[in-house]
Amino acid sequence: MKVVAILPAWNEAASVGAVVRGIDRGLVAAVVVVDGGSTDGTREAASAAGAEVVVERRPGYGRACQAGVARAQALGADVVAFLDASSAADPADLRAVLAPILAGNADFVLGSRTGGLADPGALRLLQRAGNRLATTLIHLLYGHAYSDLGSMRAIHLGCLADLAMRELTHGWPVEMQVQAVRCGLRIGEVPIHYRRRVAGRSKVSGSPLGSVRAGVAILRVVLASARPPPPTPRSHG
Repeated sequence: MKVVAILPAWNEAASVGAVVRGIDRGLVAAVVVVDGGSTDGTREAASAAGAEVVVERRPGYGRACQAGVARAQALGADVVAFLDASSAADPADLRAVLAPILAGNADFVLGSRTGGLADPGALRLLQRAGNRLATTLIHLLYGHAYSDLGSMRAIHLGCLADLAMRELTHGWPVEMQVQAVRCGLRIGEVPIHYRRRVAGRSKVSGSPLGSVRAGVAILRVVLASARPPPPTPRSHG
């Protein structure tokens, strides 16, 4: 199966090149960096490292992910993997995240930062509390016990289309997780390494306002339980 990695990025010039170079190109056919209008040379750093750059100037994390998915479809991808362009993510963990899908054992796999491999202090107290609240609500409302809402994940592209994603904000990842449960996808989790940033600042946890905005978006999506479930997905194995 052809895998395309998608990295939403905004002002991550200090780290995006290393992340792109750290992705196993024997496993991933193409790397697409979706730049949200950076002013610090992110596009140039990503391109120099071997990524294809797509510019999406309209705001919204979900919108950036959707722009990456559209490019992955044009490239003929079967599977898409998502990860941050920051130095906190270890791109080497994509191999473990992709393995259950490539083996035909899962449709959607989440890389869990809370699985015991996070460096001390890498996940702030507010992040851990928000994760716990959101995953508890998902368990209560939808019946699946996720351990994290981390951004490193992989999904069969056909299954992603079946989820009918429409969120444009930082609620996009949690919408995927909720819809994956409601749609009956085979869901897997694997622990991934997570480390403290050595460059740049998180657009979410790096500021109180960013944390509040992301938290509101996440809870809004989790609590939107009145939305009818998507149709049963086709087989994509």
